[in-house]
Amino acid sequence: MPFYKSILPPSLPNQVLQFPSMASSETLIFSLFLLSLISHTFSQHPTPTPTALVLPISKHPSALQYTTTLTQSTPPSPLTLVIDLSGPLLWLSCGSTHHSSSTSKLVQCHSPHCSLLPHSNKNCHKHKNCILLSKNKFTQKVSAGELSEDILSVQSTNGLYPTSIVSVPRFPFLCLAQESLPLGLATGAKGVAGLGHDRLGLPAQLAHAFNFSRKFAMCLSPSADAATGVLFLGDGPYAFSPGIDVSKLLIFTPLIHKSGTYSFEYFIKVKSVRVDGKNLPLNSTLLTMISTVHPYGILESSVYEHLARGFIEAANANRVAPVSPFNVCFSTQSENGGLMRPAMPVLDLVLQNEEVFWRIFESNSMVPVGNDTTCLGFLDGGPNPGASIIIGGHQLEDNLLQFDLVSSRLGFTSSLFLRQTDCASFNWH
Repeated sequence: MPFYKSILPPSLPNQVLQFPSMASSETLIFSLFLLSLISHTFSQHPTPTPTALVLPISKHPSALQYTTTLTQSTPPSPLTLVIDLSGPLLWLSCGSTHHSSSTSKLVQCHSPHCSLLPHSNKNCHKHKNCILLSKNKFTQKVSAGELSEDILSVQSTNGLYPTSIVSVPRFPFLCLAQESLPLGLATGAKGVAGLGHDRLGLPAQLAHAFNFSRKFAMCLSPSADAATGVLFLGDGPYAFSPGIDVSKLLIFTPLIHKSGTYSFEYFIKVKSVRVDGKNLPLNSTLLTMISTVHPYGILESSVYEHLARGFIEAANANRVAPVSPFNVCFSTQSENGGLMRPAMPVLDLVLQNEEVFWRIFESNSMVPVGNDTTCLGFLDGGPNPGASIIIGGHQLEDNLLQFDLVSSRLGFTSSLFLRQTDCASFNWH
């Protein structure tokens, strides 16, 4: 039995079998022949297994969180979920509506899905059901929930546009009681879609269900209006208007596992940082985390001080009073009253060698906070923010990132503006 179910129109053979009661032998023979022909056609052209899936990504204007929409349960119910790039799995605030699903069931201890959980995070010696502790990254609170399964439906894609809707009958997720759900999610969100490199994460589970490559690509749009970013689950092509396959533009660097910990985050190594081509005086390789939970970049204090000083020295603009939560802000007004606004420095994160770097332009390094003010989009995270550098959502916008979980590497494009496209240019129609 396949791992998925495709949503198809009503079957034609059922219509053919409605024979008249007094049918002639010729009519009967012809009808049987037609039925045989249709059955042969269907057997020769089965519904293809999808090679990739696609989900929309929206930006919540006040929470500065990125959300996507899935369909779950029987009858089908749309779910708005906040994207957590480092989340271990999909978790929901279930409430009474979840229990009305005819296809929902709790996962028992020692079942295949429960066995995928790290032993330290599950509680099976006292409970029949698989109990899991989960941390909400947006509030840092921990809640207990029951591992559950239900049907999950998503759109498949050929990389150019969405094709059909396919379903996974028993998709695992963590069910949190309504009253135990911590606050902190965007308005309307029912839970979190975890994209972390765990076996219960959304990318690994969907790749297993449809037997496609354990890769996914994320492209966040900065607009909180109608513009929609995109999440691809599976390999490319990743096509954006006007006919650009962005998967051909990727630059690759290794993904690093943080030693001594059981973590779901994605890390890369940054060997040096350049501001307008000038190396900052940083002593060692910087462990760098990629995050959708943090709206802006976060730096360990010493790294922040060097970066802020580098921008102040290189920026061809006047400093102005800081605007919370930022510390370094500049005027965007021209000094002589002309139309040309001051240029901001280019930031390079140098990776495995001097020739491989992630270039961050003004649209991703600076945050406009008014008509005449822009601020450095990195915050001082203190002495131990979790990584020397945390690349936040603002730095990721209009960059396509591919996470290859098999080869353990990150592909990135830098700003898609250089290619005359952006993350809102996927063809959804």
